[in-house]
Amino acid sequence: MSGHSKWATIKRKKAATDSKRGALFTKIIREITVAAKSGGDDVNSNPRLKNAVQKAKENNMPSDNIDRAIKKGMGTMDGVVYDEITYEGYGPGGVAIMVECLTDNKKRTAPELRTIFAKHGGNLGESGCVSYLFDRKGLIIIEAGQTNEDTVMELVLDLGAEDVKSEDGNIVVITGPESYQAVLDLVRGKSWKLVTNEISLIAKTTVPLDDKKAEQCLKLLELLEDQDDVQHVYSNYEIPDDVMARISEAK
Repeated sequence: MSGHSKWATIKRKKAATDSKRGALFTKIIREITVAAKSGGDDVNSNPRLKNAVQKAKENNMPSDNIDRAIKKGMGTMDGVVYDEITYEGYGPGGVAIMVECLTDNKKRTAPELRTIFAKHGGNLGESGCVSYLFDRKGLIIIEAGQTNEDTVMELVLDLGAEDVKSEDGNIVVITGPESYQAVLDLVRGKSWKLVTNEISLIAKTTVPLDDKKAEQCLKLLELLEDQDDVQHVYSNYEIPDDVMARISEAK
C-alpha cells in the first residue's frame, strides 16, 4: 500500500499538542475505568487494563489519576457509568468510517456525531453498514531508527504475528487479537519507542481520494477524534503521495 492512508490517523494522535493533553487524559481515564469494570483490577490478568495503564504512564498521567479510574471501574468509588458504542458511517468519496465511543449519554453523542458527519461531506449510517470492511487486529508500530524489519520479524513470528512491514521508516507489526499482548510484551522488553500500540480496526481495502475529497476527509476525521466521547476513529481512505504533497503545500 502506498501513499498517505490508514496510518495517518495514528500519526495525528501521536502528534497531539499540549493543549489537547487534558482531552487525552480524559479519554485514557475512561478507557481505564471501562477496562477495570469489564475485566477486573488486576493488570496481569486483564490485558485491556494493562494496555490502558501503560498508555497512561507513557503520557505521564499521575498515579493517583490511574488509581481513581480503576476504583471507579470496580465500583469502590462513585463515578460516571460509561457505555461502549460503535457508530458507522461514510465520509467524502464514499470512504468507510468506524467511530468507537465511551459515553455517559448516548442521546447526546449520536446527534453530535451526525452533525459532524453531515457538515463535512459524510453521513452517519446504520449498524453494520461498513463494519464488514474492517478486521480487528493488534497493531504495534515501532518508531523509526531503532531496529529493522528482519530483526522484528524473527522475534515476533513465532508468537503469532501475522505481518511485519516498513512504513515511512517505522516498523508496523500486525497480530491477531489473541496474540497481541504476547507480541507487545516482547517488543516493550526491547525498550523500543512505539508510535502506537492498540487493538485496532484495519481496513481490508482502501479508497483513494482526490485533492478536494482528501481535504474534506482529513477534516472530518480530525473533528470526530476531537469529540469528547470518541475514543478511536478508523477509516479505509487512501491519499496518494502527490495529493498529500499538494495538500501540505497549500497549508
